[in-house]
Amino acid sequence: MHRRTFFSVAAAACAFGVTDTMAQTRTSNPPRRVLFVGNSLTYSQGGIYTHFERMAAAANPPLKVETDNAVAGGQYFKTLWEEHPHVRQAIAKGHAVVVLQEDLPETTVADFREYARRFVPEIRKTGARPVLLMAWAYKRLGWISMAQIAQEHREAGRELNVDVAPVGLAWERFVQQRPDLDLFARDREHPSMYGTYLATAVVYATVFGTNPTDIGYVPRGVSAEDGRFLRRVAWETVQEYQKSR
Repeated sequence: MHRRTFFSVAAAACAFGVTDTMAQTRTSNPPRRVLFVGNSLTYSQGGIYTHFERMAAAANPPLKVETDNAVAGGQYFKTLWEEHPHVRQAIAKGHAVVVLQEDLPETTVADFREYARRFVPEIRKTGARPVLLMAWAYKRLGWISMAQIAQEHREAGRELNVDVAPVGLAWERFVQQRPDLDLFARDREHPSMYGTYLATAVVYATVFGTNPTDIGYVPRGVSAEDGRFLRRVAWETVQEYQKSR
């Protein structure tokens, strides 16, 4: 399908029944249309959405998933809501799932919570399932720790009854086990290909509620062995996070 890297908008709506719990995603009709909303943390390294499609296609049995994105560099929930109307236009077109990536170090906790409360009902109006993507902490804006980012997403998920893809926690787990592999790009803020691939695996496990460990797809620059390790870390993190909800 044709996809624009910035400000893309999905085509026709899809009539999938959706829910807000991982257990209920394990169905014979998994979500097939997924919209990603966020900033450069989402669209770096070719985009989580690109690798998400390819990971789904490599599953057994293969899943034909179409993704779209409504993204803008340097933005966060408040500015995506107030200054980028294309984002809500994309949401209104209809998808099975909408993945919302906040960049909490760039904004405030109060604004994250306030605009999550605005985005989630907007998504649900279309019949879609919202998922919050918990990103990672970085040194340039070190006023908030990864533990605080995780806690704010946990509380938002409980308040709004939405699933959270715990990407930032998967980064922590991975770094503890494999400090030799760098999840950050040179700017120490954006993801390397390893970081994007790990984020993709976490989102995949959250959206489908299934274990991606044995899926064979790896992007260029990631070895098969490292890819399997990243997928395993993603699954372990998602399982642990779900138990602690």
